[in-house]
Amino acid sequence: MSLSAPGVVARPEEAAGARPREPRRRRLPDLRRWISPVALLVLWQVASSTGLLPPDKLSSPWTVLQAGVETAQSGELGEAFAVSIVRVALGFLLGGGIALVLGVVAGLSRWGGVLIDPPVQMLRTLPFFGLIPLFILWFGIGEEPKIVLVALGVLFPLYLNIYSGIRNVDEDLVEAAAALGFTRWERLVHVVLPAAVPQTLVGLRQSLGVAWLALIVGETVNADAGLGYLINNARDFLRTDVIVVGLVVYAALGLATDALVRLLERRALRWRGN
Repeated sequence: MSLSAPGVVARPEEAAGARPREPRRRRLPDLRRWISPVALLVLWQVASSTGLLPPDKLSSPWTVLQAGVETAQSGELGEAFAVSIVRVALGFLLGGGIALVLGVVAGLSRWGGVLIDPPVQMLRTLPFFGLIPLFILWFGIGEEPKIVLVALGVLFPLYLNIYSGIRNVDEDLVEAAAALGFTRWERLVHVVLPAAVPQTLVGLRQSLGVAWLALIVGETVNADAGLGYLINNARDFLRTDVIVVGLVVYAALGLATDALVRLLERRALRWRGN
């Protein structure tokens, strides 16, 4: 027996409940997104070639490309890249671990929220540059101040989103789990924490973005290696092309880590599409 209208034959994919195919133009890359970046590069190159943009103020895109190839072939860029990656990784592990513990405790416990949240809210308003003198006095001029600075940049946005994600879990879910006989630990592991994952991933994206900003601040003060040192050294020799190379690498790393978290988000939250 058919449920289709008389005289209409249902397509096999519709009968099987398959999702309709997306239009071809949606599957093709949207090249319009590249119009403005390419136009800016062309204008930049034209302004440099005609002398409107002096090289001591900003090098041309072609000169920046040549400088990038030069520093990559000499190994200088690769060494700076590796040092900065290690600093961000260590700072992220330190700040992320602290944020996870504080966010879970403050989110699950009323007294934890009362004791933890106010100090964190006050500390997160402090500027990075204002903390550098204290960190140098406390930790010296080695790697520790830079790693701690990145850790602070990671800690605050990640903590806030973990705390908010746990506090905003639907009470009906928790009550339903309790009615089904879930223990307190089972409600935490199987209901509360999974429900807080979407908000936590938002905090993860934000914290990684702030981590690179904190690294830029840390590496511009008393650094002898890393991308920030590369930029400062280029400033002393008026090499605006190398400065732009360092900034481009910073931006590329930020975009790459953001894309990685977005991929993780799509895989971890695949169930939300059902």
